[in-house]
Amino acid sequence: MAGEKINRKNIFRKLAVFLMILGPGIITGSVDNDAGGITTYSLAGAQYGYGLIWTLIPSFVVLVVIQEMNARMGIVTGKGLADLIRENAGIKITFLIFIGLLFSGIGNTTTEFAGVAGSMEVFGVSKYISVPIVGILVWLLVVKGTYKTAERIFLIFSVSLLTYVVSAIMGKPDWHDIGLSLIHPKMEVSTKSMAMVIGLVGTTIAPWMQFYMQSSVIEKGLKMQNYNYTLTDIIVGCIITVVVAFFIMVACASTLYPNHIEINAAKDAALSLRPLAGNLASQVFAFGLFIASIFSATILPLATAFFVCEAFGFEAGLDKKWDEAKEFYILYTGILVISAGIIMIPNAPLIKISLWSQVINGILLPVVLVSMMLLINKKKIMGIYVNKKATNIIGWTAVVVLIGLSAALLILPILSR
Repeated sequence: MAGEKINRKNIFRKLAVFLMILGPGIITGSVDNDAGGITTYSLAGAQYGYGLIWTLIPSFVVLVVIQEMNARMGIVTGKGLADLIRENAGIKITFLIFIGLLFSGIGNTTTEFAGVAGSMEVFGVSKYISVPIVGILVWLLVVKGTYKTAERIFLIFSVSLLTYVVSAIMGKPDWHDIGLSLIHPKMEVSTKSMAMVIGLVGTTIAPWMQFYMQSSVIEKGLKMQNYNYTLTDIIVGCIITVVVAFFIMVACASTLYPNHIEINAAKDAALSLRPLAGNLASQVFAFGLFIASIFSATILPLATAFFVCEAFGFEAGLDKKWDEAKEFYILYTGILVISAGIIMIPNAPLIKISLWSQVINGILLPVVLVSMMLLINKKKIMGIYVNKKATNIIGWTAVVVLIGLSAALLILPILSR
């Protein structure tokens, strides 16, 4: 009996520690399923049915490997990725990434506000009402709140994305066909299908993620004795990310694909579900898009503000007051205002903005990942926590694959003309 009590106490103690550490991995992973990601998964399901669901498996592996290294580097050094790049790669590389990430951050945040506008239009709410209200609420959460408060709200947002499970089940999917697509993956060889695969795998990881992940690990004050819990947090976050992506693809593959319905955005998917799976399925899908867009509209400018401030040695952090981190909050506010303002412009070129932000991401990603791999293998920086040989093989393979995908994402549209 005494032994059972001790074991029970140990279990509860470990659970309590895990719940305290929970956050950075789940939040960073969940933001992957933003308006752009939801659109990509929706298009894949609508155009290829269950045929491309298998791509989520390699995407999961890549996400876990990269985020683990990123978190470990933050815990060991206590420095943000931008700090480390500036100290070891110099001002020129840092400035290049700074310019690219700033424009990419504005473009990506604009896409998120487009998601807010589109999802609320499904419920009959004008963008001239939804976008300003969401923009103000997001600003208040970050500028007036604390890291702990923001993190709890972000975790609720992460769980809310599971509403896509409901939407998918209401579409009455064929689980036998889904199983076959995972066991025996097939893909037609064409520029269009290749571009879609690149989009699916590429949407899993973006440059801003590395900066936000490392900054949030530092802000939470995690240490190497917490490493196993942090790794669990990362894995859970990656699982949630892939599960949400899976059910978005299933929802569209079960309804839109058999009926040959073409869509251009996630909002179109929500509207198209109405006559096929019912009004509730349509509203649940739109609600998921709304939550994801708010979530990402909060995190993306934060990641950009963290990077810029770290790169130039300014104070940054959600637990700091306005006067303590003026540059950080001014930059965050500026990105929000510009992005929301673009959405308010009638006939704004949202597709071009989204495309160019993806192009910038594609150019920046190899630079950021190679910098990260070089840094994490320096004993001067990481000490005994440098990558093991097996981790390096997986890490460099992931980097090479991602660089290849990013390059193909830029080249394929030119070849298809």
